[in-house]
Amino acid sequence: MKSRTGVLLGRLMRNIMRSPDTIITVAITPIAMMLLFVYVLGGAIKAGTDNYVNYLLPGILLMAIASGVSYTSMRLFNDVKSGLMARFITMPIRRSSILWAHVLTSLVSNALTVIVVILIALLMGFRSNADILHWLAVAGILGLFTLALTWLAVIPGLTARSMEGATAYSYPLIFLPFISSAFVPTKTMPKIIRAFAENQPVTSIVNTIRALLYGGAVGNGIWIALTWCVGIMIIAYFFASKAFKRQLG
Repeated sequence: MKSRTGVLLGRLMRNIMRSPDTIITVAITPIAMMLLFVYVLGGAIKAGTDNYVNYLLPGILLMAIASGVSYTSMRLFNDVKSGLMARFITMPIRRSSILWAHVLTSLVSNALTVIVVILIALLMGFRSNADILHWLAVAGILGLFTLALTWLAVIPGLTARSMEGATAYSYPLIFLPFISSAFVPTKTMPKIIRAFAENQPVTSIVNTIRALLYGGAVGNGIWIALTWCVGIMIIAYFFASKAFKRQLG
């Protein structure tokens, strides 16, 4: 299984490397948002930090990942509609390898996008006092978040009837950080919006990453963040597997 998954992964990664504009395009919107909020709106936002890019970066990274996973839906949709999926199914490979190749491709490509965004943030003044263990924890949480959203992306990639339908689901995910602690503290929000913001997954994930990067108290927040990521991943995997079985006939 590993070798066959590796071959399929290599096929998808070669497609990405032939058109690196995919990674660049995914990174453009989060980077543009970071520039806008830091240099245009940052002076008017009271986030309790001297360097607003430090406060902003965790949410921007989640936006970048949410944007990037839409390409998983697009690649799966293209494989289904072009007949490649049907051809793969007839080959002597484990059928789960087909989906895992797409999922691992998303993990690698989104990691590259995250690196690009962090490099731009460094140029904008981002600094962290986190040690290697804290950085590894941040990488782990971002990886779990990517896997959770990617398995969500698999579902419309297999079931959508049009390219627009395959990728449209990602738009709410991209804008979910706006109703969270990603850009401003939730205590500044009206009560109803604050209640939603404080109890949706992005806030706990953002707060945990922020604490890990800047030496804050992680507390129970990390377990809430991990529960959200793992819970979404398990549920999405279940429905994605069901959709794939229907695709197999």
